[in-house]
Amino acid sequence: MTADTAHLLSNLPPQVVQSIRAFRVPDLQAAAQASGQHFLYANLAHIDTKAEALELIGQEFHLPAYFGKNFDALYDCLTTPLARACQQPGFVVVLDQLPVTAKFDKTVREQLLDCFQDAADFWAEQGVAFRCFYSYL
Repeated sequence: MTADTAHLLSNLPPQVVQSIRAFRVPDLQAAAQASGQHFLYANLAHIDTKAEALELIGQEFHLPAYFGKNFDALYDCLTTPLARACQQPGFVVVLDQLPVTAKFDKTVREQLLDCFQDAADFWAEQGVAFRCFYSYL
């Protein structure tokens, strides 16, 4: 890990949902690990629908069995149970290769990202960093 990678998170706002842009997934993962934060990753390149996306995110993020596979349930799983469990060190989330399909259109993508923005807002109130990065297929 380079010195730049070690300081990568300190150069970003503590709550952000943004395009991955010039960041590399391995660097974000290394920065999360170096800072003791949770790293959550889902590669959505092979999904076509909202239901498939939520199923994959649930699997990759190890969400509880009761996860209802809708945006409200996703928000709930990203916030309340974790906040009640213990003090959280922070989160670095990567939603890699969001699809652009007829069944996963701009509206669905925006709703998904809004859910992560709402989670970032929740964690801001708790004083916990929550950074979400996304890319498109």
